[in-house]
Amino acid sequence: MEPMRPTERLLAFEEIRQLAHRYAVCLDARDLDGLCALYIADVQAARGARGREALRGDFDRALRRVGITFLQVGTHAIDLRGADRASGVVYCRGEIQDGGPDSRRFIVQAIQYHDEYERRGGRWLFRSRRHLLVYGAELGENPLTLPPANWPQRQTGMGSVPGELESWRRFWARGL
Repeated sequence: MEPMRPTERLLAFEEIRQLAHRYAVCLDARDLDGLCALYIADVQAARGARGREALRGDFDRALRRVGITFLQVGTHAIDLRGADRASGVVYCRGEIQDGGPDSRRFIVQAIQYHDEYERRGGRWLFRSRRHLLVYGAELGENPLTLPPANWPQRQTGMGSVPGELESWRRFWARGL
């Protein structure tokens, strides 16, 4: 196997980093189509099922148990294992409305994702992603009890996202 050129390595690192960032954006917006498109087509889903449709069902079930999520991607260490395989560890801080969209409970989590990546058709994708919890704790002040910020008039209070996102509205319109 021929080693990757330096520019190919840099491009691989950036494309893989974008996977982690797009995962956070799609998950927070409940864009399940976009989220599942980040995975290989024959991804191993829960309960022995395979494929993006099975994975979509897993995400749908899991995300109905939480309301608003806000994932902040941080440290991302990537190890290239050839031209088409890599692994990585991603640190993430999540602020999560625990218990569904009507819950008043808001928590913060420190998360590590242990990832396997594969390049298929010239595109880097998740082969697998393991969510490992470092800790979870109640958020000091529940942001759901704040009055509307009406930004930019006020800097504190409830904002308009994710409620104004079309993908978010579609997700919750399907019901439980």
